[in-house]
Amino acid sequence: MAITLLAPVNFVDQLLLKFFSADTVNYVVWPVIQIGIVVTVVALWVAYATYLERKISAFMQARLGPMRVGPYGLLQPIADGLKLLMKEDFIPEKADRWIFFFAPYIAVAAAFIVFSVIPFGPDWAVIADVNIGLLFVIAVSSVGVLALILAGWSSNSKYALLGGLRSSAQMVSYEVSMGLALIGGLMFARTLSLSGIVAAQASDSIWFIFYQPLGFLIFLISGIAENNRAPFDLPEAESELVAGFHTEYSGMRWSLFFMAEYAAMVVVSAVCYHALSRGLVLSLCLQVGSGGLAQYLRHSVLSGLCRKVVADTLSVFLVALDVAPLSL
Repeated sequence: MAITLLAPVNFVDQLLLKFFSADTVNYVVWPVIQIGIVVTVVALWVAYATYLERKISAFMQARLGPMRVGPYGLLQPIADGLKLLMKEDFIPEKADRWIFFFAPYIAVAAAFIVFSVIPFGPDWAVIADVNIGLLFVIAVSSVGVLALILAGWSSNSKYALLGGLRSSAQMVSYEVSMGLALIGGLMFARTLSLSGIVAAQASDSIWFIFYQPLGFLIFLISGIAENNRAPFDLPEAESELVAGFHTEYSGMRWSLFFMAEYAAMVVVSAVCYHALSRGLVLSLCLQVGSGGLAQYLRHSVLSGLCRKVVADTLSVFLVALDVAPLSL
């Protein structure tokens, strides 16, 4: 894995061809390597996204947040993962055991399978560049709704059942608006391939977000609601439903639902990024290859805004690390 990440792609390809045939390398070995990298990176993102959220929330509430495990609590996600692995797994006595058991895995599978068609760069950086990529993302993501319904129903608990019904109703409702918000970009790109949509924006030298600003806002709001994030977190209302559809879950199965939720956040962001805002990584690589880096940087209207957002996010995080103890 480390060799694949650090070495040039051509070097790795030539090394693999010494042991396998060209078809085996292209259709078996490279996809396995890509899947391993994507799953590892997304799992690390899930772990440290929870840490980042806890740290910034603590700063906003004049607290320290995680501080005990590692410097500034940076090893807290690892400790949490080990704790969840060792916790006892409770199953309600009258629950439907098989459905209760498989529901978290359906949620995680639906969230991770989608990454197979999301382009992280040109050519080798996409696992499967299919011509119906965007349709595949929407279709497979909707399977995650089924996992929440099954989890709530199989728990044999009124709190979990009501939470599952709330979650499914909200997610199904906002999936409609998410799909409709993307139609404008598809009409301009004339393809459902995410790589093709990025290439269409690069050839037109304009982001589709400028054609469809209202569609972008609708997609953004619908994406937040689709992931049950505040202020659309009614399905997990603690004061009413204890925790919602995962009330009866514990240990590692409980954490799988959150892994699926945070992975789905990346999926929604990636779809919005590629379908409406040109896909920075892919279009930058395409234009660097054609000698157009300076032109790209000069004509990227939102590049300054993107840098501002990233800088503000990092500054808030650093303040949460360093200044919060002093503010107390």
